[in-house]
Amino acid sequence: MNYNEAIDFIQNRLRLGTKLGLETTTELLRRVGNPHKKLKFIHIAGTNGKGSTSAFIANILIENGYKTGMYISPYVNSFTERIQVNNKQIPKEDLARHAEKIKNVIDDTLCPTEFEIVTAIGFLHFLQEKCDYVVLEVGLGGRFDATNVIPPPAVTVITSISIDHTELLGNTIKQIAFEKCGIIKPHSPVAVYPDNPPEALEVIQNSAKSKNAPLTVGDKNAIRITHTSIEKTDFTYMGDKYRIHMLGEHQVYNAVTAITAVRLAGINKHIAEGLEKTIFKGRLEIVRKSPLTIIDGAHNYSGMSALKNALQSYFGGRKIILVMGMLRDKEFEKCTALIAPMCHLFIATEADNPRTLTAGELLRVAKKHISNAIAIKDKQAAVDAALSYAGEKDVICVCGSLYLIGGLNF
Repeated sequence: MNYNEAIDFIQNRLRLGTKLGLETTTELLRRVGNPHKKLKFIHIAGTNGKGSTSAFIANILIENGYKTGMYISPYVNSFTERIQVNNKQIPKEDLARHAEKIKNVIDDTLCPTEFEIVTAIGFLHFLQEKCDYVVLEVGLGGRFDATNVIPPPAVTVITSISIDHTELLGNTIKQIAFEKCGIIKPHSPVAVYPDNPPEALEVIQNSAKSKNAPLTVGDKNAIRITHTSIEKTDFTYMGDKYRIHMLGEHQVYNAVTAITAVRLAGINKHIAEGLEKTIFKGRLEIVRKSPLTIIDGAHNYSGMSALKNALQSYFGGRKIILVMGMLRDKEFEKCTALIAPMCHLFIATEADNPRTLTAGELLRVAKKHISNAIAIKDKQAAVDAALSYAGEKDVICVCGSLYLIGGLNF
C-alpha cells in the first residue's frame, strides 16, 4: 500500500460517519498489539483551544528534551499534520505501512470509522518512534471518543467549553462539560482553562472530585498582559514573564492552561522558550502582509467571539473584508449575526466538506446584518475577489471552518 492508497482506505471510512463508543477502538488496538498501553499521554478535551493548547504543551516538552508525539484533528493543508513527532509530520511511507497493518486486521467482525483508524495509526507511529510523551487531542466530546481508550494519563487537560456538536453532546454547557470530563481518570491530575463558564467549572470540579483526581484551574487573576501587537503578546503569570506569537487574548489563556498542565507533569524548566516557539496553523494566522490577510478556523459561537474580539483589538478603525464559509450543522446564524456587522464587505463562500452550508444560504443570513454582501461559491475565487477589493490598509479575514482555510493561495 502506498500513501495515496492509504489515504483512500482511510477516507473511504468517512461514510461510516461518527460513531461514539470505545468497543471498536479497543478491539482494533488489541489486534495490532495495544500500542497505546506502552505510551505516556497528556490527554486534552474541550470545545475550543484544544489544538493550540496541544501545540503549546508539545513545544514545552520538546524544549525539555522529550521526544514528543502530537495527535490533532482536523488538518489545514496536509493529512499528515494530524500525527507529528517533535513537530515533524508522519512520513507518508510510515502512514502507509501502519494503514496496511490495520487494514489487514479488519474483517466482517470489525468495522472501524475513519477517526478510529487514524487514532490507531497515531498510536502505532508514536510507539515506533519511542515517544516519551504523546499530546493527545480528543476528536469529539471525550467520554466515548476513540482516544479515551488510553490508560490514565500523566495529565488530563480541559480547555474552553462552550456550545458545539449539540446533536451528539447535549444542548447545555453542563451536558457538554460532562461529556468532555469523561476523559478524567482516577487519581490523574487535571489542568483546566482559566476562563470557563461557572456551570462548566462546577461539572469539571465535581467530576474530578468523584475520581479523586487533583484539579488545578489556571488563575485568571494572576495573568497580566503587558504588551500586545500582531507580532507578539507579552504577559506575566504568577510573576513569571512569557511571550507568545499566537494572536488573541484567548491564546494567553490557552498558554496558561499549558503552563498549568506541564507543571502538573513535574516540568518547570524551559516553559517560556516552548511557548515562544509555538506556531499553529489556521489560528489567527497572518498569511499575507499586503493587504494584511488572516485565516482563522473559528467555527462556533465561542470561537467567532474570540475572533471578533481579536479583530477589534488589533485592527479597530480599519476596514474588514470577511470571507466566510461554515458547515451547516454549526451555529451559522448566531456566528454571522455576531461578526458580519463589523465588516465593510462580507463574502459568503463554501468549505471543502459535504456538510458545507451553501454560499447562497449564508448570504441570505448575512444580508440581515450587512447590506454590502455577496456570494462566491468557489473559495479560491472568493479569496481572489477579496484581494482585488482590498485597499492597502484594509484587512482580509478568512474564517468559518478549518475545512475552508486549507489549500488556499494568497
